[in-house]
Amino acid sequence: MKAEPISSTTRPTVAEIRQARTQNPKMRERDLAGVLGITEAELVASFVGHGVRRIATDFDVLFNGLKQVGTVMALTRNESAVHEKIGPFEKYVNGKRAALMLGEQIDTRMFPANWVHGYAVEKADGNDVRRSLQFFDAHGDAVQKIHARPETDKAAWDRLVETLLLDDQAPDTLPEISEPEPFERKTAADGVGPVLRERWQAMTDPHQFHGLLKDLDLDRISAFELAGNEWAWPLDRGAVPALLRLAASEGIPIMCFVGNRGCIQIHSGAVETIMDKGPWINVLDPTFHLHLRTDHIYEVWAVRKPADVGHVTSVEAFDSTGRQIIQFFGVRGEGNAERSDWRGLAEKLPQLDRAVQLGAAE
Repeated sequence: MKAEPISSTTRPTVAEIRQARTQNPKMRERDLAGVLGITEAELVASFVGHGVRRIATDFDVLFNGLKQVGTVMALTRNESAVHEKIGPFEKYVNGKRAALMLGEQIDTRMFPANWVHGYAVEKADGNDVRRSLQFFDAHGDAVQKIHARPETDKAAWDRLVETLLLDDQAPDTLPEISEPEPFERKTAADGVGPVLRERWQAMTDPHQFHGLLKDLDLDRISAFELAGNEWAWPLDRGAVPALLRLAASEGIPIMCFVGNRGCIQIHSGAVETIMDKGPWINVLDPTFHLHLRTDHIYEVWAVRKPADVGHVTSVEAFDSTGRQIIQFFGVRGEGNAERSDWRGLAEKLPQLDRAVQLGAAE
């Protein structure tokens, strides 16, 4: 049975949300929440007392505890891309503004202020129980989900959940959700171009680029448009699927970044199995799954940034609002030059005439 949209003037009750879930058992939570006119956090919270419990977003407890549970699946997504990594949580590095999880498989950059609502979820699946930890920002959007797998240490998982449980487990109470500020492009002020190009050329680490954008009050695309072809050039919208297929066929290891307000998740290594399904292009490898909506890609740029050795090349895709969907680099160790095969791949992707790109964006 297909879920019926809720009137824009009527918010569904907790009972109505649960009923809609029962009527649509196979619909993904994110999709069902959209049909009901609520956030995914509200949908999950409506089941507190029915297989869902509220948990703390205490990074020290959470990530040190996850190191004990063994292999899991970590999922980070935005509106257009879903990034899944299978493996153990390994080295946690705390930080007030940003924390890190470093490991061969699960590699993330996390922003604690945006981990606001947490839930431990258990769902019956035939004779099995599917377990997950799900975290949402203040606006009700998922920042990361961690799913138990058959090889996960269930006893360690249960101990971690018990440690994280909040006192308030009252049912029929939805979280407070705030409206996000709309994403807005930050276009360049007069005279910024020469300053940007001078500072860009003076960088010694790609991570300095964020500070450059902040200082000049620019978004990424505006900076690319000003940088000149030496540093950034537009690509055809089909460049990202081409990149994935070339990396797979030529055995070139890549870094793939997908992020949202609270988490950026990274894959480093080969990609092998590339499959199309409708508008999605998918990577379906043993420890890495990527699901990317190619019809959401509006602009793609190849970008060079100075590094400790030479420069590094990225390929970045954006939606129609200018929000970044996904970013790729070649795998590179610190102190090493960029791989020539990755650089060659990026530089042979189909380019778009800059005048055409700028005209399409106007």
